[in-house]
Amino acid sequence: MTQPVTQQMTETKTILYIEDDESSRTLIQRLLSYAGYKVLLAERALDGIDLAQKHRPDLILTDINLPDLSGREITVRLRADPRLAKVPIVALTAQSHSVERDKTFVAGVTGYITKPVDVDTLTTQIEAYIKGHRDKVDVDKLHSAQRAYNEELVERLESNVRDLEAANRDLRRLDRIKDDFIQLTAHELRTPLTTVHGYCRLVQSSDAIRAVMDQDAEVNASLTGLIDSVERLHTVVNEIITVSRIASGRVHLTLGPTNLSEVFDRVITGYAQVIEQRKLTLKRDPRHWPRSFFADVSLLEMAFDNLLGNAIKYTPDGGTIRVDAHVKQEKHVLVSVQDSGIGINVEDQAYIFDRFYTAGDTQLHSTSKTAFRGGGLGLGLAICRNIIEAHKGKIWVKSEGCDEEKMPGSTFFVELPLLGELPSQPSSQVTS
Repeated sequence: MTQPVTQQMTETKTILYIEDDESSRTLIQRLLSYAGYKVLLAERALDGIDLAQKHRPDLILTDINLPDLSGREITVRLRADPRLAKVPIVALTAQSHSVERDKTFVAGVTGYITKPVDVDTLTTQIEAYIKGHRDKVDVDKLHSAQRAYNEELVERLESNVRDLEAANRDLRRLDRIKDDFIQLTAHELRTPLTTVHGYCRLVQSSDAIRAVMDQDAEVNASLTGLIDSVERLHTVVNEIITVSRIASGRVHLTLGPTNLSEVFDRVITGYAQVIEQRKLTLKRDPRHWPRSFFADVSLLEMAFDNLLGNAIKYTPDGGTIRVDAHVKQEKHVLVSVQDSGIGINVEDQAYIFDRFYTAGDTQLHSTSKTAFRGGGLGLGLAICRNIIEAHKGKIWVKSEGCDEEKMPGSTFFVELPLLGELPSQPSSQVTS
């Protein structure tokens, strides 16, 4: 009588094969699948370790020479996992020298099969290993094999450390080149842009031109669009220069007495028109905000401007933004900016304060920085972090995730120290 399908499935054994050579993977997969095994494949050691920990196969076949970790290192790693400590691990390799074989057994393998494989006996060997067979090992040879294996591990470690150090030096050099290029480019753009920006302001203040704009809708639309675009470009260039200076430690903090509530009032005033146009509700209770506070007013205002602008950008029309602040133990002030927007993916939260990082699909961003999901260079939150850290404070975010239907929102927190008196040299502090 034919067995039920469910029973057959429960008796199917799973084999994980870790091999970077495609032809070898294909051959072994066909042989084992034909024999009734479920076969999992991995090209790299790290992928194989992940699959082993996830699926807990009945047997693991691994090559010795792999591009990331060796088969021996895979074995040591998996033997350290209690769930896989007793799973048969068999080396399937072209290394036939007895020294290589002994070093592999030192690592903890169950068996050792050399290539080319015997297709007629491979499945029989696999079945024996699954049932508990272990290859015999000459114990006397294991002592010298252990030393050889330890030397191999140290050599690989040294090689990896040297490679990492070289890569790190190259990354630092490229990072410096990139920062210098960005700053030079921004300064080159700023020179002609300053002239254009000045003429735009003259246009805005000219009674004759304003009269023409009022009389001709096409002229009004053209000049308004031109002025808005120049203003935005001017802001972007200034952002690039600011974040470049802050990151490189070329911005000095000029600390002075500050009313934090008034700072945020000015920031809110700057967004008043946008808040009204998009029917956003902004809630703020100024009663708990500290009046006596020392900071660099212009930089702090810039940080909170970017923070509120970010909340506006990711909150849909008709949403709510709440800004609060309170003093903690007379030592710190904690400011929070909470929105009812789309939220931030958990995996993005560790990177949103990095320069040029933008969460979500940039193809969906609009061209306006204040419209819902508006565009940007990914500099706003980086500027916030650098300014806050320059004030010896910290900034972080909490969000349940990104959901455009449930709108879980995000809350940004800024903690700043309350200084009882001005430092002896308030203008000499530089960001690190």
